[in-house]
Amino acid sequence: MTTLPSTKTMYNALVKRDSSFEGVFYAGVKTTSIFCRPTCGAKKPKPANVEYFPTSRDALFAGYRPCERCKPLESRVDPPPLVKTLRRTIEALPDGRLTDAALLERGIDPSTARRQFKRYYGMTFHAYHRARRMGRALREVRGGESVIGAQLNQGYESASGFWRAFRKIFGERPGAANGVGVLAARWIDTPLGAMLAVANDDGVCLLDFVDRRGLERAIGTLRRRMKCVIVPGENPHLDTITRELASYFEGKLNAFTVPLLPGGSPFDKRVWSNLRKIPHGTTWSYAKLAVKSGDPKAVRAVAQANGRNYLAIVIPCHRVIRSDGSLSGYGGGVWRKKWLIDHETVNRRS
Repeated sequence: MTTLPSTKTMYNALVKRDSSFEGVFYAGVKTTSIFCRPTCGAKKPKPANVEYFPTSRDALFAGYRPCERCKPLESRVDPPPLVKTLRRTIEALPDGRLTDAALLERGIDPSTARRQFKRYYGMTFHAYHRARRMGRALREVRGGESVIGAQLNQGYESASGFWRAFRKIFGERPGAANGVGVLAARWIDTPLGAMLAVANDDGVCLLDFVDRRGLERAIGTLRRRMKCVIVPGENPHLDTITRELASYFEGKLNAFTVPLLPGGSPFDKRVWSNLRKIPHGTTWSYAKLAVKSGDPKAVRAVAQANGRNYLAIVIPCHRVIRSDGSLSGYGGGVWRKKWLIDHETVNRRS
């Protein structure tokens, strides 16, 4: 986990364009929705209008786009022409999907594109495009009602493009959704990165890291299952999970009380119910979880059910490891899985 310097230190570095902070943080300017390197030569914003991120990926998912002046995604070597073309194409389709077929139509070989883009930027162009699309949509959730009122035109090619991105992922606004239910969403900052929480009057339906691959698909599944749209809003269960997550990360809480509304098949729910029985600060193997779930041979099925869990931490799929003690895949990233296990081990209570 990356720990940033103090806000005062980072702002001073930004004002002085201190090159020793290159790679340490990125600065997001709230008034323009652009993020920069510490050494950017653009006019410096007021301290209140800046927030800081440990990685460019975090800035993207927060809804910021890279500065055209300091080019925070790029190395000091100019990108190859193909990479430049991909960036331009992605920015022209902020709320769409750049498929392999679409690339071929543009005369671009998908495998070459993936290889060159990842080599230069450290992420695939599909991952970059997903971050930009999700960042745009999550920007309203992150800002809450204040963003709805302000429209947040800054930093987007058009307001209509911004709303298209939001509607595509979260659904039409309630005024245009007759007879459709509404779920409330909230952006929650944690030491491991931002999380998205979604709830209704009965409990929390979704809680996961905003950069999780597949989150957009999970949101779509949730909308269809509950026949609803998702909007930024207030909800007592969102208040509860915000408080409980803060206590959890402080090492003061080892059992969540917030009501949950998991989807999934009966088998999924049985596995998830058993996950909640794993004591805080301990781990089970997939084989043990299969036994507890009623089918010792269903190790692979249990692992797949783990992967379908979109109520991270509160349904602790991170507590399941291989029989040899090694870590395996985790939707939020294996590094988060290790951090969570270590955190719970240190703060284990009898």
